[in-house]
Amino acid sequence: MSSPTTPAATTATLDYNGKSLSLPVITGSEGEVGIDISQLRAKTGAITVDPGFGNTGACRSSITFIDGERGILQYRGYPIEELAEKSSFLEVAWLLINGELPSAKQLTEFEQLISIHTMVHQDFNRFFEGFPKDAHPMPVCAAAVGALATFYQQPETEQNLRESVIRLIAKMPTIASYSYKHSIGQPSMYPQNKLDYSSNFLHMMFATPCEDYVVNPVLAKAVDMLLILHADHEQNCSTSTVRVVGSSRANLFASISAGISALWGPLHGGANQQVIEMLDAIEAEGGDVQKFVNKAKDKKDNSRLMGFGHRVYKNFDPRAVILKKSCMDVLNTLGIKSRQLDIAMQLEDIALKDDYFISHKLYPNVDFYSGIIYKALNIPVNMFTVMFTLGRMPGWIAQWLEMHKDPDTRIVRPRQIYTGATKRPYIPMNQR
Repeated sequence: MSSPTTPAATTATLDYNGKSLSLPVITGSEGEVGIDISQLRAKTGAITVDPGFGNTGACRSSITFIDGERGILQYRGYPIEELAEKSSFLEVAWLLINGELPSAKQLTEFEQLISIHTMVHQDFNRFFEGFPKDAHPMPVCAAAVGALATFYQQPETEQNLRESVIRLIAKMPTIASYSYKHSIGQPSMYPQNKLDYSSNFLHMMFATPCEDYVVNPVLAKAVDMLLILHADHEQNCSTSTVRVVGSSRANLFASISAGISALWGPLHGGANQQVIEMLDAIEAEGGDVQKFVNKAKDKKDNSRLMGFGHRVYKNFDPRAVILKKSCMDVLNTLGIKSRQLDIAMQLEDIALKDDYFISHKLYPNVDFYSGIIYKALNIPVNMFTVMFTLGRMPGWIAQWLEMHKDPDTRIVRPRQIYTGATKRPYIPMNQR
């Protein structure tokens, strides 16, 4: 674990309009420094302007720590590398939600609770039938999770909240597989509670009433690892959405549904889909990888290298390092030889050695390898973001619960700088 640093000062001074304002400096447990401007508008009448909120700390959180400069990702203090190697997705879910690793007894009981809540209400079949056959699975999942609030309308007690948490984690694979089966016109498959979490999901995805699907443990392990790596990632777009919606005291189901919608955006959860689309485009143009790399480096060309670089990580994505080995294990287990995957490996090899990509810190990220793994597992491209949703569920829940219990939580209400017309008289219709 990294050593926390101590800031040089406990206050910062802002000079504005002839006045000097002292602002408290807040230091996190890992040495992160923030300047508290919560009294800025009250004392000066001014606000800060920060499009995208890239320099704004919206909350204090004890769930996930990221140091993008050093490639560090930790859940509740535990390095992602150790969790990916030694843990399971449900154990990580417990950790994120409860703050500590579970005992053997706690984990067994948690797994059993999850397994007995995997079924969805039979009326949900009619719910899915109301969507067009070609409906994208993501809005279907968002709608289905929102609809859970109509099936579970109990008062918001601690016990009912715990049950809602269990139901969300347990039913999400069922909802996700149902949305996929509906999109291809196949009957939904009931969960098999004798299987572990990831194996159960793969079974519901690929089994049919006519043919069973035997889950390969290597593939189930790869899916479980992918879910762990996506379980939380600090205050990203979808997580912040869950917190923003929850700040109005909207219930857990509604808040998570909003997070799913935010994740659907191509600039957030859709990046691994763009990787596959890029590989398809290279193959369609003849498969000349070097030619595509040259186009991506040309400022006059619109070609983009998808799945390389990251907004947060400046040297390497620690999740990508883990997934590269898993990717090789999956490909070797399946014995897959495809032109598309060959192109991906060539692209990675060229980019890692090219001075342009090295200097611009464009290294393979988690989306590059996850897209390849999903493709190898026959997960359809429109389900990639749904897989992201499965993994992110415990993180969203943990963030919502933390926000919900924080006595300092206020309804989110950003300010703005108005740039429209100044006050002017109304012009009657007959004079325009």
